[in-house]
Amino acid sequence: MSVTEPLETPDWRSEEDSWPLVTAVIPTKDRPGLLARAVQSVLDQDYPGDIECLVVFDGTEPVKPVVRPRAGRTVRLLVNGRTPGLAGNRNTGYLAARGELVGSCDDDDEWLPGKLRAQVALLRAHPEASAAASGFVYSYRGKEIARQADTLLLTFKDLLNNRHLEANASTYLVPRSSLLDGIGLVDEELPGGYAEDYELLLRAARVGPIACVPEPQSRVYLHDSSFFASRWQTINDALLYLLERVPEFRDDPTGLARIEGQLAFAQAALGDRRLAVTYALRSLRKSRRARQSYAALVVASRLMSAERVLSTARRFGRGI
Repeated sequence: MSVTEPLETPDWRSEEDSWPLVTAVIPTKDRPGLLARAVQSVLDQDYPGDIECLVVFDGTEPVKPVVRPRAGRTVRLLVNGRTPGLAGNRNTGYLAARGELVGSCDDDDEWLPGKLRAQVALLRAHPEASAAASGFVYSYRGKEIARQADTLLLTFKDLLNNRHLEANASTYLVPRSSLLDGIGLVDEELPGGYAEDYELLLRAARVGPIACVPEPQSRVYLHDSSFFASRWQTINDALLYLLERVPEFRDDPTGLARIEGQLAFAQAALGDRRLAVTYALRSLRKSRRARQSYAALVVASRLMSAERVLSTARRFGRGI
């Protein structure tokens, strides 16, 4: 796929009255009802500039969502022409984007009305930032938990040490030039696309800090049928790949302990109790705060199933 040339506007970083065109990329597959909600949330932004919404269909025939039109807002439908799956879907949209800024919104999530205005203002205030994120509202089984972003500028070291879940993929906003020329596209070789957002965030933080709007600017919905809810072998393979791609984890015991704890949980869910315990103990020797390792030991001991542990964690706004 050829790279679409962005539509140039005055220098939005230095001119407060200049609002750049923003492209929102929504990857989707077989979720028309949820998709319409996501698209409408993009069109309804309280943002003075124009917005184009790119809906990228993965392996399905494009169907335009039924939404209320808004002035200065356009919707384009695309088909994933790259690797099947989430990573290829996102990249198809990023390469076709016309905006100077590119944002992401998963098809089952939604942007809150002030997201773009707040993030553009924050990027203006911090020109050293490579991207913007924000807090978000976490919704699971009808319960909502607001997650504030407690760090204004997330560094590469911060993100090694802690995943900072408040920096969710549906909150990202990135200058398109940085995405194509500095950060790079989403890694399509990551097994199953698991943690593709985290891997991309780490690369962005190598270029410059991630500026975070503290208040929630997106609503993220979690479902028991979520894409990665029970794909434990894929998750295991993706985590090992991530450790190879980011060797700096070896110099951050807390961050490495977290990843090893996740590996322990995946192995416990797969039924390999011995390997699960090995990973868990290795993790806990590095950090007693690696909660993933304790969860793995619970599953390995057969006190609770992996699905029940995961469901319990989600009720408190946590993952594994």
